[in-house]
Amino acid sequence: MLELDREMWTSTAITQRLEIEYPIIQGPFGDGLSSVELVSSVSNAGGIGIFGANSFSPKEIVQVSRDIKSRTEKPFGLNLWVGDAVRPTLSAEDFERACSLFDSYWHELGIDRPVRPRDFAQDYEAQVEAVLEAKPHVVSFVFGAPSQEVIKACHGRKIFIVGTATNVDEARHLEEVGVDALVATGFEAGGHRPSFLMKAEASLIGTLALVPQVVDAVRVPVIAAGGIADGRGIAAALALGAQAVQMGTAFLACEESAVSSIHRDMLLQARVTDTRLTRVFSGRLLRAIRNRFMDEMETRPAELLPYPFQSWLMATLRKAAANQGRGDLLALQAGQISPLLKHMHAARLIIDLVHQTTEVIGKLSRQS
Repeated sequence: MLELDREMWTSTAITQRLEIEYPIIQGPFGDGLSSVELVSSVSNAGGIGIFGANSFSPKEIVQVSRDIKSRTEKPFGLNLWVGDAVRPTLSAEDFERACSLFDSYWHELGIDRPVRPRDFAQDYEAQVEAVLEAKPHVVSFVFGAPSQEVIKACHGRKIFIVGTATNVDEARHLEEVGVDALVATGFEAGGHRPSFLMKAEASLIGTLALVPQVVDAVRVPVIAAGGIADGRGIAAALALGAQAVQMGTAFLACEESAVSSIHRDMLLQARVTDTRLTRVFSGRLLRAIRNRFMDEMETRPAELLPYPFQSWLMATLRKAAANQGRGDLLALQAGQISPLLKHMHAARLIIDLVHQTTEVIGKLSRQS
């Protein structure tokens, strides 16, 4: 009976199109938190791993794709942040003012004030060219819709395109431009809120409410994200009409991810009330575990820089803070589902997710 129940829920539009065993997608982690090991482990276990490449140079994107392909023959994906139409500028005066806010943190960590870079973020167009060269099975986009030129180029290389929406209007827009599937991400999710048609604070819709509305509004397959970490969440998402789930925090806590040990420990100890939405870490709204840096910076909101400048400043602390176990100075991205985290290995997590989902759906079918 369990085998029959598993066959029923694992065959979806997403598993059929991507030729994967389970409708389980490892959410992409930006800012260097993704790893080749995690992506390949998830893909080898029957799901599909996605590598967050937003901070990677084109050369690094090509290399990381080669590294993943050396570890798995299964489908995998890359994730990019859609480039802003107008790149913000930063005056020397504003840069100096922002650096003065970080001087005490650099001093605490024993590192020198960094030199202003020529560019604060990667060239999106060059990253797209690198993705096209790498030819992953999937490319997912956040913070906007890819252009028609990008859509056409991806489809010409048989790359499956996934967009990301935080409300129904964004979902409709993504479908109109030609994505093959889209992620409907609720505000429970950890990391950035990738809204793009309106301010992120105006698109804080929970997964349970968002997914069925998006399913009703579009024809392309919908992937549910936000607040999913076990079989109950997967079964609920499928019942709402999703064709797959995307899970971030649960995989972020696995030993294969590139998070620091202090970040992983705090993920496994977090309570549902420990996370908050904030702009202090990157200039964009994201969910992370509350810490000292968040508390101190939120008292000076007018002095925070927009993305990508605030993100670059925060990145200057990352390595030293992680090496010194300073969770108070890290962006500890985490979703509200953290209290349900139990697994430290990606393959074991997927095995249990499949077993749990099969049991939940089996119980429901027997009750009907």
